[in-house]
Amino acid sequence: MCTIRPFVCSDLLRLSAVNLDPLTETYGLSFYLQYLTHWPEYFQIAEAPDGSIMGYIMGKAEGSVQQEQWHGHVTAVTVSPEYRRTGLASRLMGSLEKISERKRAFFVDLFVRMSNTVAVDMYKQLGYHVYRTVLEYYTGDPDEDAYDMRKPLARDTERKSIVAAKNVITPEELEHA
Repeated sequence: MCTIRPFVCSDLLRLSAVNLDPLTETYGLSFYLQYLTHWPEYFQIAEAPDGSIMGYIMGKAEGSVQQEQWHGHVTAVTVSPEYRRTGLASRLMGSLEKISERKRAFFVDLFVRMSNTVAVDMYKQLGYHVYRTVLEYYTGDPDEDAYDMRKPLARDTERKSIVAAKNVITPEELEHA
């Protein structure tokens, strides 16, 4: 059992245990605070009955309504190892998708390491499609390619959001709103 609640500033001091996973992207304090101030509804914590953090999701709304690119974006979703395979990530994703529906988004998107097959498979089970590949999206030794995955929402009645103009791009070609 857990409670999914809005993220608060003091949670920043308790993320370390969840962020130790090598597949979890970690960010500087100012990055988390930017999301918390600009998109607080998209930043949520899953908390255990004992108060420990089980996982979290952070995202934002971005894009152009006129170009049918208004969407929810999953910046990070992570679950502590002891709570994986319990459906918690799916619950967190569902929460972000509901917020995006309320904001009348056309789709939700995310980036995931191609090597993270467990996550890729989970996203596919949740209705996400590989929209395109972004070469060397993740920096490291070596750099790693990412899938840009999308899930169309109710506003995208023709499912245009999952039809890519180009299947492979570089990070420089990403559209940023």
